Order: sequence, then C-alpha cells, then structure tokens
Amino acid sequence: MNTQRTHVFWFIILRLIVVTSLVISAVIIQYSTSTFLPLNPFYYLIILVYFLTLIYFLLYVWGKNFTFQVYLQILLDLLLITGLVYISGGLKGSFYFLYVFEIIAASIILSYRAALITAALSAICFGLLMDGMYFGLIPFFSGEQWADVSLGLVINNIFIAWSVFILVAILMNYLTGNLRRTRMELERAHKELEQRNRLAIAGEVSARLAHEIRNPLAAIAGAVQVLKEDLVLNPEQKDLMNIVLRESVRVSHSIEQFLNLASDEDSSSTAVDLSSLVRETLMLLERGGELNGAHQVTGNFKSKKVQYYGNPNHFKQIFWNLIKNSLKAMPKGGALTVDIDQEKDDEIQLRIADTGRGMSEEEMKRVFEPFYSRFEDGIGMGMSVVQRIVEDYQGKIHLSSEVNRGTEVVITLPWKNPDMLKLIKKKERGEKWINFSS
Repeated sequence: MNTQRTHVFWFIILRLIVVTSLVISAVIIQYSTSTFLPLNPFYYLIILVYFLTLIYFLLYVWGKNFTFQVYLQILLDLLLITGLVYISGGLKGSFYFLYVFEIIAASIILSYRAALITAALSAICFGLLMDGMYFGLIPFFSGEQWADVSLGLVINNIFIAWSVFILVAILMNYLTGNLRRTRMELERAHKELEQRNRLAIAGEVSARLAHEIRNPLAAIAGAVQVLKEDLVLNPEQKDLMNIVLRESVRVSHSIEQFLNLASDEDSSSTAVDLSSLVRETLMLLERGGELNGAHQVTGNFKSKKVQYYGNPNHFKQIFWNLIKNSLKAMPKGGALTVDIDQEKDDEIQLRIADTGRGMSEEEMKRVFEPFYSRFEDGIGMGMSVVQRIVEDYQGKIHLSSEVNRGTEVVITLPWKNPDMLKLIKKKERGEKWINFSS
C-alpha cells in the first residue's frame, strides 16, 4: 500500500511536469509559427488538466483506494490526450506520443494486465479518431487542418501507433516485472538480515548467560542433589527438593538453547539414527509429563529406520523443540505424527504434524523470530534454534498451519555427504555404530 501510494504521488507530480512542459512548448512554438494550433482551445484543455490534477491530489490526500484512483486518472487522461490530438490536427499532429506515458504509468503502478488494457484503449481511441476524421464522421477542428491524405497512409500510421503502444506495454511489463521481483527479493533479504541481527544479539546474550548462570546453577543443583541423598527428608521436603532440581534442569536447558543458537560447532558429525532420536525425545517428554495418555503418537519412525550424517545434538534439538511445541499446542490432547522419509536419493524429509490450536498468519510470520513465543511459558528460542540448524545443513523448512486445525512442519535436508554411505556400509558389516537411544 505504501509503495502504491508513493507511485500515485509521483504520477500526479510527473503529470504536472509534462503538462507544464507542453504549455511552455506551445507558447514558444506559437510565437515561431502561425500554423501550430489554436491557442484558446488548447489552453482550455490545459486548464481542465490542471483542475483534474487538483482533484486527483485531493483524492490522494483523503482517499484510500489508490487502485481505483489510478484507473480513473488513466481513463480520463486517455480522453484528454485524444482531445489534444484532435485539436492539434489529428494525423498531422504529434501529440499521440502522450499515450505512451499512460501505458508506462499503468505498468509501473498497477499491473501487467492494466498496461495491456491501457495500450488497447489508447489504440482504440487513436484509431477511432483517425478513422472518424478520414471518413468525415468527425469534422476537422479547423479548416486549415484538412489535408488530402490517402487511406493507406492513415492505416499505416494507425498500425505503427498500435504497434508502438503494444510494444511499450510488453517492454514495460518485462522491466517492471523484474523490478517487482527484485524488490521482493530485497525485502526478503532485509527481513533475513534483521533476523540474523537478532540471532547475533542472541549469541552475545547466550555467551554472557553461560558464564554468569551455568556454573553457579550446576553447583546449586549438585549441592541440592547431595542434600537430597544424605538427609532424611519428609515427603513435603522431598517434593521441594525435586522442584529445585527440576527447575534447575529447566533453566539449564534454556541456557543450552542459547548456546546452541550461538555455536557454530560442527566437528562432532557422525552417523545418526534419526528414528532412534525421535523415540528418545518422546521418552524424555513422557517422563517429564508433557506427553501423556491424551496424546496419540503415530508415524513411520516406529518401524522405519533412516540414517543421516550430522551432529546428533543438532537433531536432538530439532526433534525436542518441534515435538514439544506440538504438545504445547495440544494441552487437552490430540494426534501427533512424526514421519522420516527418503523419497528421493538426494534428500530426506522430517515431518512433524499435530492437531493443536494452529497458528494465524501473523504468528506464522513471526514464529522464527528470536524471543517470540506463542506460549505463556515459552522463551521464544526453540524455532530460531531449529531454523539455524536447518540452514547450517543447507536445508529448507516449510511451515503450514490453520487455526484450530493444527500445524505441520516439514524439514528437507540434502543427502550430499558421501561419507554417510561408507558409515552405513560399516554398520551393515557390524562395525561400530553410535546408538543414541540408550
């Protein structure tokens, strides 16, 4: 809307510049020749143009439907240009080039279709005027303008004008199409840059948190664990100890998420059993109480084994954050689906879907922003961590959601490391394999 508003404003300004230039040119030429065009009708037409420009400017200031205003302005301008062509002598005049400006404006401000429609309307207006004047249906504005012109010349000039109108429309549509695509790419790049800046800030925060909180927190948790084992506690005191330990684990996990977001470590890559990691994640969530009997878990991870080459901690983070978000979106229960597929030889897909509350369009736009969370107890780092990991693997993440229907996350990762095949063959021969389910 802001871009279109700016275009409309400049359309009005350029219109004033062109009209004023015509007035200056008319005055100069009028004093240098006596056969240019009658001054009074020309000035009346110019005054009408200035008046309409004032109306357009008021509509621009007060109005909101800029698309309608541009269509109206172009339509009236085509009529005014046709009138100017008529009083300047029709075929003998030279003002029909002004049609080109309207075609250009339609392409830049409106759309590909609007430019072609404007070109067609320009051709119709100019063609009807020329045919009408040649066949006597429209009288010449003045007797001095009459000339014995052949039908072939009229048709030739009309054909040339039409060709110019259509070619200008096609060329401008090609140029404006490229400009629109470039602008969209720049806007997308700008959003990605802003997001990466937030990630950089998150990295700085995570480093500070790691030094300021992690070590004292580990000491506190260790001391409480020792006290819990050495002291004789009643049930209420044991519950309090368990709360301290559980909350310490939760805060420690939050710190780890900050560290995972900031870390570029990729040295511990090895062969990973993705299905085993899914089962491990579900087991941990079940022990923690997030996954319970109200949730139905399905998916091919139970029977299908897909192996990949990467850092196991990265995939633990992916499954932990995505599955936990799905469970949070289904506080009263629902269906959770986890599939791991390799339909193509050069990629694998991780699919996690739920039947939870879903997301609105605004939530989907912001879901990967650091520190943004849809949940009251959320930190807003989980999806940022997932996106960071997927990008590090040159993968893609696709999100689809519908309010009150559920959410589906599909991660596509390239299968491009040749060492993976060697590791799989070693596993098939019974050689060492790392199993993360234990």
